[in-house]
Amino acid sequence: MSGTASRSTIAITHVPSPRMQEGQRTYVDRSAVVDFDRAQRQHVRYRQLLSECGAEVRLLDVNANLPDAVFVEDTALVLDEVAVMMPMGTATRRPEPPGIEAELRRHREIQRITLPASIEGGDVVRVGGMLLVGLSSRTNTAGVDRLAEVGRRYGYEVSPVRMRDCLHLKSGCTALPDDRLLVNPAWIEEDDLEGFNLVPVPPDEPWGGDVLTIGEHVCMAVAFPRTAELVAGLGFDVRTIDLSEFAKVEGGVTCMSLVFERT
Repeated sequence: MSGTASRSTIAITHVPSPRMQEGQRTYVDRSAVVDFDRAQRQHVRYRQLLSECGAEVRLLDVNANLPDAVFVEDTALVLDEVAVMMPMGTATRRPEPPGIEAELRRHREIQRITLPASIEGGDVVRVGGMLLVGLSSRTNTAGVDRLAEVGRRYGYEVSPVRMRDCLHLKSGCTALPDDRLLVNPAWIEEDDLEGFNLVPVPPDEPWGGDVLTIGEHVCMAVAFPRTAELVAGLGFDVRTIDLSEFAKVEGGVTCMSLVFERT
């Protein structure tokens, strides 16, 4: 999303579940214990940050009994014309999208991708009219193909991206405000990003490629100071935030909100 954010930008968020400790984990140590009180405080600050960057923040609690409900981005892809509801890649998360759909219906026409296709919003990076889709443990080839069918109706091209050793494409590849891609080359197959201007993250900050763009603001976890310095050096307004409790359950700055423009 480029340009200056305004209150025409909407950010849908969801309260952390008291069951967050039970959430899905693939590449992080399950033994890490979530401090739920601290997680709640961090989420309050996260919402404040979105607001400071110009977004109108909506806070939902419809899935509060589901462990991964705070990671609302995975339930849908919101484009300018339509919201695409996702068939989650893990069975325990499949009850989440219906509650989010009720809110999205206020803003967009709804399309759905259905099983056996699987795809999650965290695997989709939009760059203008291009949708890059990570082939992850949560998103299969059928999911990519189905999104391509939906996308073509609205003028979007879909391109699959091979990846490894990370949960979602956005774990290691996100778009900066000028459409350059911040990437971790150790996790993302660079050949599948041919034609894009790539900005590699420092090797000692492998998770630093997960950033959230709102207008000209770039939000990222405070745990990645070298990446923050790198992005600030490109001329962007970098805002950092402590998300340590969410990192324990494989969460990052992008997956905790659905950010889109009001139409």
